Amino acid sequence: MQRPKSHAIFSRAKELMPGGVNSPARAFGGVGGEPVVFERAAGAYLFDVDGNQYIDYIGSWGPMILGHQHPQVVAAVREAIEKAFSFGAPSPGENELCELICQLVPSIEMVRLVSSGTEATMSAIRLARGYTGRDRIIKFAGNYHGHVDSLLVAAGSSAATLGVPNSPGVTAGTTQDTIVCRYNDVANLEEVFTEHGSTIAGVIFEPIVGNMGTVVPTPDFLQTLRELTWKHGALLICDEVMTGFRVSAGGAQQLLDITPDITTLGKIVGGGMPIGAYGGRKEIMEHILPAGKVFQAGTLSGNPVATAAGIATLKLLRDQPPYEKLDQLGKLLGDGLLAAAHEAKIPATLTRVGSMLTLFFNDMQPTDWDGASKSDTTRFARYFWGLLNRGVYMPCSQYEALFVSAAHTEADIQQTIDTAKEVLAGFGA
Repeated sequence: MQRPKSHAIFSRAKELMPGGVNSPARAFGGVGGEPVVFERAAGAYLFDVDGNQYIDYIGSWGPMILGHQHPQVVAAVREAIEKAFSFGAPSPGENELCELICQLVPSIEMVRLVSSGTEATMSAIRLARGYTGRDRIIKFAGNYHGHVDSLLVAAGSSAATLGVPNSPGVTAGTTQDTIVCRYNDVANLEEVFTEHGSTIAGVIFEPIVGNMGTVVPTPDFLQTLRELTWKHGALLICDEVMTGFRVSAGGAQQLLDITPDITTLGKIVGGGMPIGAYGGRKEIMEHILPAGKVFQAGTLSGNPVATAAGIATLKLLRDQPPYEKLDQLGKLLGDGLLAAAHEAKIPATLTRVGSMLTLFFNDMQPTDWDGASKSDTTRFARYFWGLLNRGVYMPCSQYEALFVSAAHTEADIQQTIDTAKEVLAGFGA
């Protein structure tokens, strides 16, 4: 598959932007080579600047659950744009979107809209500290919560030690109150709370991980999280930026039957437009300025175009739920990809929750970052390029989940499986 225009545009981009991209997730760092430059999308497909067509399993990293250019979402955006691009002041769409969020996610009684998932998690951390009057936050290795200074940390020599910065520009001071634990490790969590419980403001976690590949929590881990935070007076912060409205209408918390104190949202809540949100119990949320004293602000928060796209998307998910179809397509794809790997005698496991899944080139199914990091990333890169050059666009990292949309068909899924068989058969175990 030839991409001369894409190459030319990316070559110029490298002179204009760091690494030629505006987010490192687009840079193909985990697979090598140059990223593809796209110019349009429709349904389940992407089209690059050279006219090549791809079956899309990224969906703008999750939000395009209905597929690209859904006519009702497009109509809502057009109507909003004809009125205004931005007010920097209250508009009716904010109320409607917040009402939908509260209706669909039972743990949320009050919402604050922001402009990104990173902004949502950053604000939720500040709220937890302001509400509890404590400083320390627990996060888990392999969980990503945006480029927030206090959360860009790696575990020390012991996973129960305080985190250390893993990016230049992040000071030790901003991470000194972040504790990194092992995902799904109950004993580790209990140890940390025994030692630091009275100083912990909150625990932030992905209820279904998408940022070390798809990894699911054990029931014991979820129960321990909730019990320890209640016992020690800490807040449980559920990062559903990726899973919110994706794995069910009420998110992962509805699917897993957990009740967090604060939930962070993004992706689907804007229907593909830049937006984020965080919400929780009213008595916690009322600590945010101007009702309370915890500062958070944003000129473009509740942007009318973004809220219009979000309202249209959430209404469709509520009134015409696609989750049964998404689960069926996700199962068909997951089963087919895993079978293709096994037929080629390649060690692989697959983790799937509904329309969110990862094929790990790993003979053990990962339950934490230590397990996920043992995956064969070299083999994944060959797999990625083999699919891409045959018209299937997968995430460009072993450690990112792929997404099925309601616009995909069984024919798309079968074509993908057949392509994977061809690719995997070509390089064996």
